Amino acid sequence: MKDGTIINRAIHMELSEIDAAITMGVDDEVDSHLPLFGPNSSSCSSSSSSTSKLPFQKSGTIWTAVAHIIAAVIGSGVLSIAWATAQLGWIAGPITIICFAVVMYIAACLLSDCYRTDDHVTGKPNPSYNDAVRVYLGKKWTWLCGLLLYVNFYGTGIAYVITSATSMREIQRSNCYHKRGEKAHCHTGINMFMLIFGIIQIATSQIPDFHNMAWLSVVAALMSFCYSFIGLGLGFSKVIGKAWTVIFLSVSYNKSIKGSIVGIPTKSASQKIWLVFQALGNVAFAYPYVVVLLEIQDTLKSPPPENQTMKKASMTAIVTTTFFYLCLSCFGYAAFGNDTPGNLLTGFDEPFWLVDFANACIVLHLVGGYQVVFSQPVFAFVESWATQKYPENIFVNKFYTIKLPVLPALQLNFFRLCFRTLYVISTTVTAMTFPYFNQVLGVLGALIFWPTTVYFPVEMYIVQKKIGAWTKKWLLLEGFSMICLIVSVLAFIGSIVGILSAKFS
Repeated sequence: MKDGTIINRAIHMELSEIDAAITMGVDDEVDSHLPLFGPNSSSCSSSSSSTSKLPFQKSGTIWTAVAHIIAAVIGSGVLSIAWATAQLGWIAGPITIICFAVVMYIAACLLSDCYRTDDHVTGKPNPSYNDAVRVYLGKKWTWLCGLLLYVNFYGTGIAYVITSATSMREIQRSNCYHKRGEKAHCHTGINMFMLIFGIIQIATSQIPDFHNMAWLSVVAALMSFCYSFIGLGLGFSKVIGKAWTVIFLSVSYNKSIKGSIVGIPTKSASQKIWLVFQALGNVAFAYPYVVVLLEIQDTLKSPPPENQTMKKASMTAIVTTTFFYLCLSCFGYAAFGNDTPGNLLTGFDEPFWLVDFANACIVLHLVGGYQVVFSQPVFAFVESWATQKYPENIFVNKFYTIKLPVLPALQLNFFRLCFRTLYVISTTVTAMTFPYFNQVLGVLGALIFWPTTVYFPVEMYIVQKKIGAWTKKWLLLEGFSMICLIVSVLAFIGSIVGILSAKFS
C-alpha cells in the first residue's frame, strides 16, 4: 500500500460527502456512486487498478472547486483567529491574515501548474499531492512529505482532544451560570472531559475503514460550518449591541470598540514577541487546503485546462474565506479586547442555548474529524504494513465475527483493537499533559506551513518549468520560500516557548 495515496485520501474524506451534496446543486452530472475525487484516490494499488477501469466522467467546475476549498479551510482553526488578532493588534492582525492568504494563493498557483507533468493539456495528471512530490522530487522527498503529514495527523488529534474537552466544559459552565447566576462557582477541570472524548474515540476507532464512516463525514462537515458562523454572529451581535447602546446613551462611539493597535499588552517585551510568533502559527493552522488542492483539481473537467480553472477557483475561495476570517477576527477582538479568549466560543455566555449548540457542534465535528481525517489514515498505514510484514501472524490477520442483538455483526481483530486503542490513549494522555489550545495549534501550524504549503510546491514548480539555478525567477521563488521558512521557524519557537511557559509557570 502506498502511504502517499492513503494520506491524501484521508485529508479530503471528511469533506467529500458534504461537498458531494454541494456539487449536485451545481452540476447534475456528478456520479454519486463514485468516490468524490475520482478513481485515483484509491488507497491501495489493487483497488486503484480495478477502479481505474471504471468509466469516470470528470464534471467538476470552478464552483464545485470553490465549494471543496471552502469546506477544506473552514474548521477548528477559525476558533483561534480572533486570539491571534488580539496578540498582533488592529493593524498587524488583519495584515497578517491577508499576507497568509496571498502566500496560499501563490502556492496554489504554483501547485496547480504541477498537476500535469510537462504539458498543462496533454501531460500525465498527478491526482494527489504525494503523487506530484514523487514524480517531481523523487521517492526520498515523498517519504519526508508523508512523515510530515503523519506527524501533523497525530498532533492535530491531540489538538482535537483539547478543543473538544474545552467545548464540553464550556457547555457545563454556561448551563451552570445560567441556572445559578454569574457569581456561582462553575469552574471544573478539563481532564474529565478529555477522558470522555478519549472513550468516545476508542469506540469509534473500531469502525473498520473510511467507507463505513460516510455519515460521520457528513455530520463533521456540517458542524464546522455551524459553529464558525455562530461564532461570527455572536461576535457581530456583541459589537453592534454595544455600539447601539453607546449611541443611545450619547457616549463617544469609540468606547464601544475594544482593542488597540499593538494588541494585548504584556509584562515584558520578550513575552510579547513570543506571543506574536505564536499567533503566526495559529493563523498558519487556519489555512490548510494546499495539501488537497491536487485532489480537488483532479475532479475538474477539461477544457479549459484544469490549472486555469483551479487558479480562478483558488482566488474566489481564498478571497471568500479571508473575508470571513477578517470579519471573525475583527468582531471577536472588538467584542473582547484584551480579554479575547484563545477559543472564541469560550468567551460567550448568552444566549446560553446558542452557545451550547455551537460548542456541541464543535464536539461533533471533532469527533468525526479526529477519526475520518486524522486517525484512519494512520490506522490504515500501520495495519497494512503489519499485514505485509507478518502475513502468517494470527494476532495481526485473524478476524473474529461477533454477533450482537439488533446491531450488525462486528469483525474483531485483536491487533486492530490494541493498536487503535493505544493510539487514542496516547493522544489523550499527551493532551492531558499539555492542554494548551493556542500553543499546540501554533506548533502544528508552524510544522506544516512551510514544507507542505511553500517548499514542496516551489521546488516542484522549479522542476516542472525547468527553471535554472541562480536565474532571476529561481532567486525570486527561493527567496519567497526562505521568507516563509523564517516565519515557520519563528512561529514554532514561539509556540514551544508558550507550551513550556504554560507548563512550568
